[in-house]
Amino acid sequence: MKQVFKAVLPAALLAAAAAGAQAQDFPGSKPITLVVPFAAGGPTDRVARDLAEAMRKAMGGNASIVVENAAGGPGGLIGANKVAKANPDGHTLLVHHIAMGVFPSLVRNLPFKVETDFEYLGMINDVPMTLIGKPQLPANNYKELISWLQANKGKVNLANAGIASASHLCGMLWQSAVGVDMTTVPYKGTAPAMTDLMGGQVDLLCDQTTNTTSQIEGKKVKAYAVTTAKRLTTPALKDLPTLDEAGQKNFQVTIWHGMYAPKGTPAAVQKKLNDALKVALKDPEFLKKQEGLGAVVVSDKRSDPAEHKKFVQAEIAKWSPVIKAAGVYAD
Repeated sequence: MKQVFKAVLPAALLAAAAAGAQAQDFPGSKPITLVVPFAAGGPTDRVARDLAEAMRKAMGGNASIVVENAAGGPGGLIGANKVAKANPDGHTLLVHHIAMGVFPSLVRNLPFKVETDFEYLGMINDVPMTLIGKPQLPANNYKELISWLQANKGKVNLANAGIASASHLCGMLWQSAVGVDMTTVPYKGTAPAMTDLMGGQVDLLCDQTTNTTSQIEGKKVKAYAVTTAKRLTTPALKDLPTLDEAGQKNFQVTIWHGMYAPKGTPAAVQKKLNDALKVALKDPEFLKKQEGLGAVVVSDKRSDPAEHKKFVQAEIAKWSPVIKAAGVYAD
């Protein structure tokens, strides 16, 4: 036993020393890739690109941080799986939203475990949702919208950006809350859903402010309410009532984004990434860009990895009964 121990100990020490050196030099000359599991130009992509610049500055300005779009699968499953299976050296990271909280109950054959196959690096922001309609809708406020829904049962189309997308989850909850069945129209992304809404091919959409603010400001859609507890301060959205104010009591949905690394990423590398993330979350330019989109940058303890993980676990528990009741699943 002693001989085996002596043979193994130097190897273990060498491995530990190598890991320490890697962490000290991180990120080195190799670029860090932020994988976005959706197409370019969407809400999560915009968050990731703004964050990449803020984190680059936070890491001294010498780090190279690029965004890679790996779209596909329900809720961005393909991109998330790519990161789960990536080399755990800190150079391949995931920026993802609320889908991380619904994957376990929504996807039957999930190729990874949300709670154990990732290192949690911290939350990024909270993004309110807005309930919007095509410009031709006769309803001019939420009360009129509900009356219109009641008068048009079986004829209303509710768009979303695909299964497990933020708009799908919000729409599913809202449809249940109002008690009116609508025809759900899934698209392959937010952009085509918004295009058809503005063109009048579909009636309604519940989507993130990061994707709807400019269309609301340009009066390309009709806006009815926000899904937050309080009104937003963003100029283009400040006059929108909350759903609670409008009469839909106790309805609140906030989409959030977090950053993840593959399981097994060295602890020292995780700390460097979390330190950079926390600095980036206070970057004035990043804050300004997020505020302009109606997003609220995380300023509480959820920027800590342990609290981030605890929050996602709570979201998994929250969404499981909702999805089960809706009977919506993906393979």
